[in-house]
Amino acid sequence: MEAHAQAFDLNAMNAALAETPFAGRITLFPAITSTNTHAMAEGDAGAAHGSVYVAEEQTGGRGRGAHSWASPPGSGLYVSVLLRPQMAPGDALWISLAAGLAVRHAVEEMTTLQADLRWPNDLMLGKKKFCGILTEMHAEATRVRHVVVGIGINVLQMAFPEGLDVVATSLQIETGLQWSRQDLLIALLQALDREMSALGDAAKMEAAKQSILERIERASSWVRGKRVRVDEGAEFTGITDGLNVQGFLQVRTQDGIRTVLSGGVREEDGGR
Repeated sequence: MEAHAQAFDLNAMNAALAETPFAGRITLFPAITSTNTHAMAEGDAGAAHGSVYVAEEQTGGRGRGAHSWASPPGSGLYVSVLLRPQMAPGDALWISLAAGLAVRHAVEEMTTLQADLRWPNDLMLGKKKFCGILTEMHAEATRVRHVVVGIGINVLQMAFPEGLDVVATSLQIETGLQWSRQDLLIALLQALDREMSALGDAAKMEAAKQSILERIERASSWVRGKRVRVDEGAEFTGITDGLNVQGFLQVRTQDGIRTVLSGGVREEDGGR
């Protein structure tokens, strides 16, 4: 654990989040295999909308696809949020995109750093990743039963294992300052509540989607004009050409425009 990492204060967090659905629904773990795995199981068991699961350490933290998420004790923010939105399964991508914007807002509010959004689930500082988002869902044919948004943020790490050190960074590495994981969590949940309040309101949903598209265009160097390689089982390369109206990335290839539905997107010259 980092020498100056402070423990989470549940009472203080509940007070700060009193106007959100997360107040009184935060569970803290000294260690857990994966907050997302636990949250998905809790969702199946009937846990309430707004339930939040925070761990000091994950022993089996998961990233997108087969990737793991290094989660050493006391160094990062490892949190999963259970949501029960009134939306169709096909709209679930918007939650992941909104979560990315919420993280970006919280980080900028606290540190002034302006993160780069790498569609659909990573946040970068320069060419290095400091945050990953894993969104999982249980749904029926026409409605979402529950969604879990898992967020891992490198906050206090000063070094990474060999191999990760060339692709990963942390808020402390980038600024030279130690940041409160609790303050970051509060700012993140407040921002996520604002995003979901708009997405979850049928009367505001279309406007909320348009706002997300516009803000991602401004906040991401990845969605337009970036030469990338995409892995959707088989790899292809091309130049990003914006998001479509459903929030999916479009890539211009030598064979025309391809829409990326779920693949990992990386710069063509390498990187994780």
